Amino acid sequence: MAQGEKQRTGYSQFACIGSGFSAIGLGATLKRWYGITDVRFFERHEQLGGTWFANQYPGCACDVPSILYSFSFAPNPKWTRILASAQELWEYLYKVAKDYDLPSKMTFGVEVVRCEWIESTKRWRLEIRNLEDGSVFFHECQFLFSGTGILVTPREPDMPGIDTFKGPVFHAARWRKDVSLKDKNVALIGNGCTASQIVPRVVGETRHLTQYIRSKHWIIPPLDVPNTKTISWLFQYVPGLMAFVRFLVFLHAENDMRGFFMTGAGERYRKNSERNATRYIRKTAPERYHDLLIPDFEIGCKRRIFDPGYCEALHAKNLDVLDDPIEEVLPDAIRTKGGKVTKADVIVLANGYSTNQFMSGIEVVGRNGVTLDKHWEKFDGPEAYNCMALNEFPNFFMILGPNTATGHTSTIMAAENGINYALRIIKPVLDGYADVVEVKPEAEERYSRQMQEDLHKTVWLAGCVSWYNVAGRSGKKWNSMTYPHSQAHYWYKCLFPTYEDWNYTMTPGAARRKFLRRAFRMVLWTGALVSVLGVGAALRNGRFDQNRYLPHVLQAYQAVRTRLPF
Repeated sequence: MAQGEKQRTGYSQFACIGSGFSAIGLGATLKRWYGITDVRFFERHEQLGGTWFANQYPGCACDVPSILYSFSFAPNPKWTRILASAQELWEYLYKVAKDYDLPSKMTFGVEVVRCEWIESTKRWRLEIRNLEDGSVFFHECQFLFSGTGILVTPREPDMPGIDTFKGPVFHAARWRKDVSLKDKNVALIGNGCTASQIVPRVVGETRHLTQYIRSKHWIIPPLDVPNTKTISWLFQYVPGLMAFVRFLVFLHAENDMRGFFMTGAGERYRKNSERNATRYIRKTAPERYHDLLIPDFEIGCKRRIFDPGYCEALHAKNLDVLDDPIEEVLPDAIRTKGGKVTKADVIVLANGYSTNQFMSGIEVVGRNGVTLDKHWEKFDGPEAYNCMALNEFPNFFMILGPNTATGHTSTIMAAENGINYALRIIKPVLDGYADVVEVKPEAEERYSRQMQEDLHKTVWLAGCVSWYNVAGRSGKKWNSMTYPHSQAHYWYKCLFPTYEDWNYTMTPGAARRKFLRRAFRMVLWTGALVSVLGVGAALRNGRFDQNRYLPHVLQAYQAVRTRLPF
């Protein structure tokens, strides 16, 4: 390493890539649990927030009740709606970050391009590029966390001729506020959750909106209504009420998990849900679109859409929905395979995100030069022990890593459980017993194999095309996105780690300190037992004088304690 490089290398005990919910949850929990503030965050955007800063398209909101889509340690009684908007979620996140003094520990406008484990120093070394001037600097840490998220990086469009289009083309996650849609012919590509939120908000200002869809989604009745001032007041001033309501919402969400299992009870639950969704679509959407909207696959196979007003918006006279595949993008129009040419001034892409990819764009190098991609070649796709740890990558954890979340409840709860789990695992390292912790290879293999076996018993691999699944290297479907059990199950697994699945590398002197601690505890408990027996005997004989005996016991304890080398 050159001398100049050394001068530009920083250090913190913890480093995290990202600044969204996962990163802020980590920073807050480090301070809450252990009083640790030596942490740095590296964010490519110019502000914190992750998904909720990147996604600022019209109508962007959460589809999980905000009382559950928030940190358990930072309840917010002032949510204005059941389903919070992106702006309100960002404001909540910023407030939590400020409360724990995290913005001062964040570096914005930078991109982590490489992370490498340095065996000689037992540290991770990050290579970081400044996105403004291209300069590179380095940072080292003892523990590396990834909080990069999965709904941030847009999926690249695969439409022939897209480069020839003369007007603006942008993804919903890169919404251009400088582009007005007023009196424009707008083409919207996609019909998932994002598109369903955009349509009701923009159709009224466009001259004409054409939505191009490739597949169907189950659309179910909306959950969203404004929170009243009375509810906010009760949440603020009635002790325990908000926690109780949060628990009820959690139970209601977990109840939907029944429909994801390929069992008789699960099938009955899905059929009932499908009947309700079909009835809702037929009631609210125009009849001419019923066949385009109502799926022919089981509900739950894809992420469901809680209708944000999409079905009603389809009645607009200046809106067309086409399921004819796009053949080519022309300089001022789009032509479908059926030969229909529709004029377009602006193209908005709501075609999804780069999912089933973790740490995308970052070269992560573990022990012996093994990269993440090389490690995952042993499997059929991305995976991780307990959704966050990998053998050959010591002191490294992915928050919301492979298979963490499910499509029916809050990912924030999953992230919080994962953070708590990681901090329990590294506690012996923080206490000085070891300097490295790494999951055992056999534990990771066993966990990964069981995960995929369990997923094949769910509706997520039931046959529909979904961003939950990819083609594995063996040709079989591989699911890196969803957790095949309830979030209550994941909470339990995170609450009680299986420490036998981990290898702890002892530091010089740690083994000796560990022996001395155990010896001291044994002596202490033996002394306590002898003292109790002695006091009991003295009481029985009527010769116990507490003013005489207790000071000597305390003095002896302090004398032993102050001489211990730990």
